[in-house]
Amino acid sequence: MKYLAIILGLVLVIPVFGQRKKKEDEVVITPTYVEGIAYSLPRTGIRIYVKAVKESFVPGPYASYADQLLGINDAKSRGTSKWAIEDIKVTTFSEPDPEQVFKAMGDASFLISLTTEGCLAGINSSVSISDTKNVNTNSFIEKPKPYDGFSFSYFTDTPFYSPGDSTNGFRPIRVGIEQKAAEAAARILECRMNQYDMAAGMFDEFHPDGNAYKVSLEELKKTEKNYLSLFVGRTTFSSEKFSFDYIPISSTKKGEVIFRFSDEKGVVPASDLSGKPVIIEIEPEKNLTDKYSGLIPSENPSAGESGVFYRMPGVASIKIIQELKTIATVRTLIAQSGAVAPIPEELLYGEFAIEIHPETGAIKSVSKK
Repeated sequence: MKYLAIILGLVLVIPVFGQRKKKEDEVVITPTYVEGIAYSLPRTGIRIYVKAVKESFVPGPYASYADQLLGINDAKSRGTSKWAIEDIKVTTFSEPDPEQVFKAMGDASFLISLTTEGCLAGINSSVSISDTKNVNTNSFIEKPKPYDGFSFSYFTDTPFYSPGDSTNGFRPIRVGIEQKAAEAAARILECRMNQYDMAAGMFDEFHPDGNAYKVSLEELKKTEKNYLSLFVGRTTFSSEKFSFDYIPISSTKKGEVIFRFSDEKGVVPASDLSGKPVIIEIEPEKNLTDKYSGLIPSENPSAGESGVFYRMPGVASIKIIQELKTIATVRTLIAQSGAVAPIPEELLYGEFAIEIHPETGAIKSVSKK
C-alpha cells in the first residue's frame, strides 16, 4: 500500500509539472507598429528681380545734312540697340527641404502643428497658420512695345511734290531730300527765333495770361525738338522685368550662373549661351554655424527619439556679379546654411508649448502652459 500511494502521487504531480514548464517556455510575441507624422524643415530660396532697359536709336533721315545746315558734326547715321541692367533686387522665400524630412513618433506625433507646405510650425501650441501663399511666375516672353505714333516718314510739312509749270507741262515735280532738309533746318531756326522773340517781349501782341505764354513756349520747344530729330535721330527707351529662383546648397560656396545678359537680347536664361553669365556667390557665416554645431551634441541618450527637430538658421552674404563687377549685395538668413538639432524630449509633453518660425524652422518661443 505504501508503494502504491507513492506511485499514485507521482502520476498526479508529473502532469502538473509538465504544464508549468510549458507555460514558462512560451514566448509571447507582441506586434510593434512604427506610427508617426512625417514633416519637413524649411529651406531658404533666393529670388532675384531684374529690370533691364533697352535703348534704341533711329538715325534721322537728314543726318548727312546736319553739319552743313545746322553745324552739328556728330550726327549718327546708323541705328543701334543696346540693353542694360537698370535695377536688381534680391528677396527670399521658403519651401520644404527634401534633405530634412523627419517623422514625429509616439505621443509627439499628435502634438505637432504643420504649415500648408508640411513644414513644422509648433508643438503643443495653437499657432495661427496662413493658408495663402503667393505664386511667382518667371516669364521670359518679350512684351510688345507701345507705339507712340511718331514716324520720320510722316513727320514733315514739306510736300513730296511741287507743282510744275509751263516748262514741263505742269506736271508735279518730286521734291528732293536736300530741299526737304533745307526747309526743315529753316523751320528749326524759325522756332528758335520765335522763342527768343517771345522771351524778349518783341512780339507786337502779348499773351493774355502767363499760362498761355507757357503753353506757346512749350509748343515751340516741342516743334523744334521734333524737327531737330530729323537730323540728329531719335532715342527711345523700353524696359522689361524678369525674376529668377535659386536654391542655395549648404555644401557649395562657388559661384553659379543664375541668368545671362546680352547687349542685343537683354536678359536671357542661363542655358542661352548668347549672353554673358551673371553669377551669384553665397558666403555663409562660418563662425556662427560652427558655434551652433558645437552645441548640438546632448548627454541625454534619448535625444531625438521622438523625431522632432528644429533648425538654427545661418547667415550668409550674397553677391550678384556681372563681368567681374558686383552689381548687388545682400546679407540675410539662409536656413540650410545653419544646423539641425533635436528638441529636448522633456519639452515635448505636458506643460510646454513651442512655436516655430515656419520660414526658417527656428524656435520662436517656448512657454509653460
